Amino acid sequence: MMLPREYRTVTSLQGPLLVVESVADVKYDELVEIELANGERRRGRVLEIDSNRALVQVFEGTDGIDVSSTVVRFLGRVLTLPVSADMLGRIFNGRGQPLDGGAPIIPEKSIDVNGLPMNPYSRDYPSEFIQTGISTIDGMNPMVRGQKLPIFSASGLPHNRMAAQLARQANVLGAKGNFAVVFAAMGITFEESSFFMEDFRKTGALERTVMFVNLADDPAIERITTPRLALTAAEYLAFEKNMHVLVILTDLTNYCEALREISAARKEVPGRRGYPGYLYTDLANLYERAGKLRGSTGSITQVPILTMPEGDKTHPIPDLTGYITEGQIILSQTLHRRGIYPPVDVMPSLSRLKDKGIGKGKTREDHADLMNQLFAAYARGKEAKELAVILGEGALSEEDKAFAQFAGRFEDEYVRQGEYENRTVEETLKLGWELLTIVPEKELKRVRDAWIEKYLRPLKESNGKNPAKAE
Repeated sequence: MMLPREYRTVTSLQGPLLVVESVADVKYDELVEIELANGERRRGRVLEIDSNRALVQVFEGTDGIDVSSTVVRFLGRVLTLPVSADMLGRIFNGRGQPLDGGAPIIPEKSIDVNGLPMNPYSRDYPSEFIQTGISTIDGMNPMVRGQKLPIFSASGLPHNRMAAQLARQANVLGAKGNFAVVFAAMGITFEESSFFMEDFRKTGALERTVMFVNLADDPAIERITTPRLALTAAEYLAFEKNMHVLVILTDLTNYCEALREISAARKEVPGRRGYPGYLYTDLANLYERAGKLRGSTGSITQVPILTMPEGDKTHPIPDLTGYITEGQIILSQTLHRRGIYPPVDVMPSLSRLKDKGIGKGKTREDHADLMNQLFAAYARGKEAKELAVILGEGALSEEDKAFAQFAGRFEDEYVRQGEYENRTVEETLKLGWELLTIVPEKELKRVRDAWIEKYLRPLKESNGKNPAKAE
């Protein structure tokens, strides 16, 4: 390790950045210590090097720094995270320091937080079902171990409650005791932070969770570091402790705003809507740290949560995220206004790996057919309801009326569930078949006759219905 080198050659400040002249042997991303005239010390990192000039990003901001009396020390090392299995159950800030009043971690090792995306050659194909306990995900858009499945939300929607529910309930079937959650919150309010901490403590979820919290009034540069700290902890737990790790990142929009703020301070040429041109690359570097490695039993599954500005799916953040990840879960303002939780809009939502994690030996043999039939019936039911608004209910056929009834009950019984209601995949599948008893059996064209005979007809008989009449 190189010895620290001191300089008193700070020439300018702008936002969270300061420029140091006449430096030598300085490396990109090197850690920096800034000592003010009053003895206060701040941390930073090298963002750019131009011959003998270094641009330093100050984690705590540059307020109160006097250019003439400030000492800058280049420490000769990059930002690392001390890691240990004792991190589980602990809460850290956006710099990796304990925030829960507990003792510092006694590390097994320290790991560079910048990490690297997983080598595609070393990846193992995701194929194991993760049960979240939420029917709209487990039944309609299943999550697979090693997948990146973001949640697209909007201001005012309960994505924080949904994130907490995922952290409490998610599990790989048959892998109990070997599942961990790494939860990173960026730019959240103090009230939101308190909600997460209290909820995790109250429900016992904290015992298997590592939390990193960056508040809205914390420096923007910490927002850039927080997800990297979380993913470094996840990589340690997954690939050195052989755990199945679910990483929840909320809110990626705040992260991207911080990226834009720092890019503007650096006077970089802006890209779409003022975001830096490397936004795609930066997000990909985060998202592609998820996956399964060949020869390792551990894995990292990512659920990035982002609020779409003005609910716009074409905004650069959700747009680029959709390109990189394997699907998206979209939350609906309309369902939320009707008091439905979680307000998941199943029609535009998509899990591109859903077929890989379901079926016999994973969930159940009828899962794929049932999922396709529920999609088709819900789509037809919504069309029938729209037609009834225009032409009146009298214009609907008996089949259309049945599908319209199905759509209403699907939203009220299948989509809607309690915040602390943890449905097994079997309960979700049974509920789907119960709803299909509403529509005529002859209209069920996406499920095999064998599944109708095995799962649907017994339900009709137990409900006192005659299958023959339904036809």
